[in-house]
Amino acid sequence: MAGNSRRQGAIRKPGTKKGQVVGSGGQRRKGLEGKGPTPKAEDRPGHKAYRISNARDRKEQARQKKADKPELIAGRNPVVEALRADVPATALYVAINIEIDDRVNEAVRLAGDKGISILEVPREELDRKTNRAMHQGLGLQVPPFVYADPRDLMAVAKDSSQTPLFVALDGVTDPRNLGAVIRSAAAFGAQGVLLPERRSAGMTAVAWRTSAGTAAKLPIAVATNLTRQLKAWKDDGLMVVGLDADGSVDIDELDLAADPLVIVLGSEGRGLSRLVRETCDATVSIPMSAGVESLNASVAAGVLLAEVARRRRIAGRV
Repeated sequence: MAGNSRRQGAIRKPGTKKGQVVGSGGQRRKGLEGKGPTPKAEDRPGHKAYRISNARDRKEQARQKKADKPELIAGRNPVVEALRADVPATALYVAINIEIDDRVNEAVRLAGDKGISILEVPREELDRKTNRAMHQGLGLQVPPFVYADPRDLMAVAKDSSQTPLFVALDGVTDPRNLGAVIRSAAAFGAQGVLLPERRSAGMTAVAWRTSAGTAAKLPIAVATNLTRQLKAWKDDGLMVVGLDADGSVDIDELDLAADPLVIVLGSEGRGLSRLVRETCDATVSIPMSAGVESLNASVAAGVLLAEVARRRRIAGRV
């Protein structure tokens, strides 16, 4: 029967209330109080900027974690070349039951002479350590690279009797190019190489191998902000010259022997970034035969560094 509160299921349980209660327990007053300034977008969960910031932080943490890990140079020829070039190493991994040849014998002998641990491991473990690269039964472990501070480069230059010469890289992401540039820098008398903290190749096993061990003899520094560091060097009296296919002056028109010098190399694809180009005192190009678009970054660096060294020898500044 409608309205019959005595029917089963319509009896209110003791201790319960229905509808509005007397008072609000202060909730209405709290609802009127201010909640303070609105957090930044990066600090508000669910906001697009928050997700982007978190993704950037995770990426940077992953990059840093990878940078802190030792790497393996894989392959018989690369391992032997690295040992010949005195690349710092902590262990030589040799797969069990591999076919022995002259390269394996030389790698084991060189590692033993240098006091490097020689470890025999199953091929499956070496596959895992090298991320299934073509290791041919050999892997050489190199420790994480220790970078210098940009101020260390100036200290090395001041201690040297030579006119300061540095090489800075702007967005060179290929470790083979990085290693080749370091090798050329060491060959032609540069006192150091500067890398940006972001968007740049680091001293990986590939870069170590390509540098032929010269990375152990030449300080390599990392700048948090490349443009700011170049400006600081300009304040110290160094001339900043960018190498660019569309350079404002020809290499023959610039006196490369007179002043302390920083040579800046752009990335393999887009060249110098806008801010770096605007920071340079001059941008130079290398004259080439018609029909050739551009040179590889490391090759261009070798050409320019060789020209600087030649002019300084003629001027008696070496």
